[in-house]
Amino acid sequence: MFVKNHMTPNPITVEPNTPIFEALNLMKKHRIKQLPVVEDGKLLGLVTERDLLTVSPSPATTLSIYEINYLLSRMTVKEVMIKSPARISPDATIEEAAVIMREHRFGSLLVMEGENLVGIITESNLFEALIKIFGFRRPGVRLVLEAENKLGTLADLLGIVRDHQINVIGLACIELGEKVQIMLRLSTSQVSPLVEELKTKGYNVLSVN
Repeated sequence: MFVKNHMTPNPITVEPNTPIFEALNLMKKHRIKQLPVVEDGKLLGLVTERDLLTVSPSPATTLSIYEINYLLSRMTVKEVMIKSPARISPDATIEEAAVIMREHRFGSLLVMEGENLVGIITESNLFEALIKIFGFRRPGVRLVLEAENKLGTLADLLGIVRDHQINVIGLACIELGEKVQIMLRLSTSQVSPLVEELKTKGYNVLSVN
């Protein structure tokens, strides 16, 4: 549940004098959209695919296509990089990373341990973390139910599941006022007896698949 468990460690980096075309080719080759800019082991900035694709010489409208290409070929990442990229600790939670990225519309956060770059966490990393938390790729049944939003609801529910000798491999809750929706991913394909008991005990079973 921490950034260090879901980040991409030892990310690919470029030096500040790297031509922008070379940086773009590197992104395309490795299917990435961000490159930390490092020189002599020191982090200087971050360059993104969007930065590189939107850069153009000024005033571009007065130049021929050959002049534009010539100028672009001489531009380096240090001219378009973000000089103070957002950072986060490897011991921060993925929830913290998600909130920072969502509120500031960042596509990634550089993971720093002191002054050392140890990783990068991106939107794709967060999506993958969400899939793992929900246990989506693991075989089993996904059960969604609704219950009263009160103290002990989750404990009671998990007690019923335990009594049926079923293991929970994924769990998520969303509060909806006086109700709460609970998603359980269960390591079994036989849930009919469990579902019937849940219904008799007042749980509103919304989905079984």
